[in-house]
Amino acid sequence: MAGRRAGTATLIAVLVVIGWLVVGGVAGPYAGKLGDVATNDNASFLPADAEATRAQDLAAGFVDRQTTPALVVYERTSGITEADRQRAAADAARFAQVRGVVAPIPPPVPSQDGQALQVVVPIDEAEGEQIGQVVDELRAVAGADRDGLTVDVAGPAGLLADLIEVFSAIDGPLLLVTLVVVLVILLIVYRSPVLWVFPLLAAGMSYSLAAVFVYLLADHDVIKLNGQAQGILTVLVFGAGTDYALLLIARYREELHRHDRPWAAMRTAWKGAAPAIIASGGTVIVSLLCLLLSSLNSNRALGPVAAVGIAATLLVMLTFLPALLVLGGRWAFWPRRPPADRADPQAEHGVWARVAGFVARRARVVWLATAAVLALLTIGLTQLGVTTLGQTDLFTNRTESVAGQEAVARHYPAGTGSPATIFTSEETAQRVAQVAQGVPGVAAVRPVTRRDQAGPPDPNAPPKVVDGRVQLEATLADPPDSKRADRTIRDLRAAVHAVPGSGSVVGGFTAINVDTSDASARDRNVIIPVVLLVIAVILALLLRALLAPVLLIATVVLSFLATLGLCALIFRHLLHFPGVDQSFPLFAFVFLVALGIDYNIFLMSRVREESVKRGTRPGVLAGLAVTGGVITSAGIVLAAAFSALAVLPLVVLVELGVAVAVGVLLDTIVVRSLLVPALSYDIGPGIWWPSRLGRANRQARHAR
Repeated sequence: MAGRRAGTATLIAVLVVIGWLVVGGVAGPYAGKLGDVATNDNASFLPADAEATRAQDLAAGFVDRQTTPALVVYERTSGITEADRQRAAADAARFAQVRGVVAPIPPPVPSQDGQALQVVVPIDEAEGEQIGQVVDELRAVAGADRDGLTVDVAGPAGLLADLIEVFSAIDGPLLLVTLVVVLVILLIVYRSPVLWVFPLLAAGMSYSLAAVFVYLLADHDVIKLNGQAQGILTVLVFGAGTDYALLLIARYREELHRHDRPWAAMRTAWKGAAPAIIASGGTVIVSLLCLLLSSLNSNRALGPVAAVGIAATLLVMLTFLPALLVLGGRWAFWPRRPPADRADPQAEHGVWARVAGFVARRARVVWLATAAVLALLTIGLTQLGVTTLGQTDLFTNRTESVAGQEAVARHYPAGTGSPATIFTSEETAQRVAQVAQGVPGVAAVRPVTRRDQAGPPDPNAPPKVVDGRVQLEATLADPPDSKRADRTIRDLRAAVHAVPGSGSVVGGFTAINVDTSDASARDRNVIIPVVLLVIAVILALLLRALLAPVLLIATVVLSFLATLGLCALIFRHLLHFPGVDQSFPLFAFVFLVALGIDYNIFLMSRVREESVKRGTRPGVLAGLAVTGGVITSAGIVLAAAFSALAVLPLVVLVELGVAVAVGVLLDTIVVRSLLVPALSYDIGPGIWWPSRLGRANRQARHAR
């Protein structure tokens, strides 16, 4: 009978593996095609009611085609020569022939100090992601620096091209680095030349499955996929997937000591580990879907993209991975194959058994000391510096668009090429222009006129009127992505809105940044409380208690704040970053809290299971002993996976990668290994209030 069951179990495992390999063969190619459906246009991420969005809609009526300007800057510090002017004029004529460039092109604009020339090259927005190729052609036409003349292609189009180049590394280098990092950690954790194959193969399958659904959703315009979400999807699937694999494999190894046959061990292990894995994954999914409450399309896209990744990972890790492990049997653990010796699970966890003993002897001191250390780290929050990162601060290296923007700032009003756009009624246009010119930080204001040929604007030409509105262009004195420019836009809006009957709307590159910043602040205030409430409900249902979820969430929030404080010091004094982007606190919170709760669930679900059999305090110690190693290993893997984001030369992703890595390590080593067990042990059966388990534990204690 047992032999027949074993044969049936093996056949089922074989069929499951074959089925998943077929799915992987179909889904695999989509992993390399996500870049084809990604977009990185910041304006498209704004809510429809944002002022910059309304301005963009109005701008469509003033031009035949919407354009994104590239600024080609020629700089000679000793003074521009006649040969330089001829070269710039010849280049401008050649720029007009590049596919995607909207002709005619205005002639080169000299700087007042005579050290620079600037050519504004409008690129058709319909080029979309191909704008990077257009900019590459412009750079090829402009050529390299020579004879003391430097040439850079900058402006919004140059910046977008450099961002596209960065995100193009996601499909290849980032995925490769993530795989290598996870592989090395698995080899160290398992010390087996065989076992690492199973979780890594399952994680790869998870990524392929997630890629199919994300590709189809983005291709059918259900979601907007951007490079940032694509990069996070990669590291999240491999990091979280390996976490779930470690938990299942650890439980499977325990059960192999108690069962003669691998299929019987897996059945028991699956029943024991699956609820915690499902609860963990479900918590992360629900937390990520809270991003749908965001007013920014980019945040709303990240939520479902990452949630799809976790859902695919859960499905694979609870079906494909168990089938692989059943087929591998005890040989999968070679050379440290677990015998069927009916040993106590704690016997294999000597180090963590000693940690549990230490927690038992010094429970109150341990949780008070660890809480105090975490509270001390939160002081670093004063150094965080939430801001809108400027173009020169956006990259970890010095790109051509950054060099060009610095050259523009040296020789022109820094906002040249990226003016603020003001749309106002024809009757109030002159008054609005006068008011706008008087705003500090505005260098010049001029109306958009009808012009059918290249050349300098005619100051006497009448403004172009569309549906009773006039468009004004306000050149800012400061770089368009600077804090001072943000303040100027806010002052400019206040000034022109105050003109009676004008109905003024202010847009442009800087206005987009301002509206994005405001939307980010609103999102933090709305989404963070919702995520905490959702997690509290899930924990209460899982643990069937109220006190434990409240305390667990408190420890996670404390860990999150301590992480931000520590990261603020790292960013400012070690990496020398100017601050963190507006989106950073929300992203860091969602990932750190959702993933931090993962480890709470892994620990406390096992503690509850052991408490039913042993009592609360012995259950806490047993749960810590048997899960300490796997939770720490899982944390190291997830931290290593997110640290792979540092290979992308983009400050926003480097900061997120460092924050998640630091936070997860802090969570697993300090919070989950010391603070939570010590606090639970000190409280005792009351931790399960008001559930029956707490009352039963107390009654048993009184009976003794």
